[in-house]
Order: sequence, then structure tokens, then C-alpha cells
Amino acid sequence: MKLWSGQFPSEPPSGLELFWQDTPSFFRIFIIIFAVVAVGILSAILYSLFKGIKQWSANNASELVTAPCTVVAKRFKVYGGSGDTSASTNYYVTYELQNGARIEFEVPDQSYGLMVEGDRGELTYQGTRFKGFKRAGDRAAGHAER
Repeated sequence: MKLWSGQFPSEPPSGLELFWQDTPSFFRIFIIIFAVVAVGILSAILYSLFKGIKQWSANNASELVTAPCTVVAKRFKVYGGSGDTSASTNYYVTYELQNGARIEFEVPDQSYGLMVEGDRGELTYQGTRFKGFKRAGDRAAGHAER
């Protein structure tokens, strides 16, 4: 802490210091809140980006697994479509493995349409990525892997 020497500092205040000193209090509060919100949004974007990269990397490091299973549930999620925007649909299928574990994957629309609850077959996946489903029995023809 400097003691007052009775003289003004040799350097004049910077433009930012002058701006901040002359700014009304409510505007200072607005600037601070705006900065905090901007940092929060940027942090959320970076978190999502790194989380996606981590999942992608984990999927690439996972082995390709093929396991016998049964299709136990199907669902879809429609989003968008308000005003002049088009709607999009995500398709999900839940498989039950022989050990009783259930796994849900997002699947392409062509695969979703070819599967029925109760179908038995072999599921191929890598981490959280659906790779294909081959139905057991006579209905397996025509259901290609991705």
C-alpha cells in the first residue's frame, strides 16, 4: 500500500479507468452481470464440446461387440417443426442381452422400421454406437448392418 505523498501520480489514468470511474452504478452492475452470463455460456459450450470429444474417443477405443439379444422396446423423439422449420426425428431401440442387461441405442430410421419388439438376433455395437442388428431366423435377409 502506497502512502500519500501529496503529489498526483506521474502517469495519467488509462481510458478504461476513466470510463469505469465515470460510469453510473447501474451500468457497472449490468456490465458485470453480462460478463458473468457470457462466461457461463462459454463454459457450457466448452463443457459440451469436451464431453462429446471424450465420448467419441471412448467409443473409438472400445472393442466391437456382437451379442445375442432381444428387442424389448422402441421409441422416437420428434423435435423442431415449429413455424417455418422442419421437424427431425431420432429413433431409439432398447435391447435386452442374455445376461438380462438392457442397452438403448439411437438407430437409423431404416433399422428402426425393420425391427419389432420381441425380435431376437445379434446386436453389434461399439461403446455407445449402434453398428447393426441381424435378426435370427428367416427374417434376417434384407436387414443390412451399418
